[in-house]
Amino acid sequence: MSDSINDWAALEARIQRLEDEADIARLIASYGPLVDAGSAEAVAALWEAGGVYDVDELVMHGHGEIVAMVESANHQGWIAGGCAHFVGPPVVTVIGDDAVAVCHSLMIVHQAGRFVVRRATANHWRLRRGETGWKVTVRTNRVLDGRAESPALLASGC
Repeated sequence: MSDSINDWAALEARIQRLEDEADIARLIASYGPLVDAGSAEAVAALWEAGGVYDVDELVMHGHGEIVAMVESANHQGWIAGGCAHFVGPPVVTVIGDDAVAVCHSLMIVHQAGRFVVRRATANHWRLRRGETGWKVTVRTNRVLDGRAESPALLASGC
């Protein structure tokens, strides 16, 4: 009987891990459509209230700064001109109520009648499970331009 209890516990743990990985992958995948739609509050809601979004040229702390980035003239100009933030499938590692995920992302913009990759980045996500589910605590992006820091971000989550 104890073997069947252990089997059930192992199965429950495995199902929970798979559900966590799926929830995190869905959260990460939602970033692109939300930011391209200009849904500033929904983008910010992916992060914990005091979460950090660290992009090469900008570090945002908390929902207010993330909302401001999405609502900025610069970002709204990308949307008006045609852009797509494509976030590749993440490699997710869950440890209890914390997780790390790594993936690539592309910013594709419409220029002169064609689509061009403006930026390719390495992404490192730290997430935490809270009362309302998984939220980003820190997302770090670095351009894949040959600097050692960018591929190191990817390796740190695998």
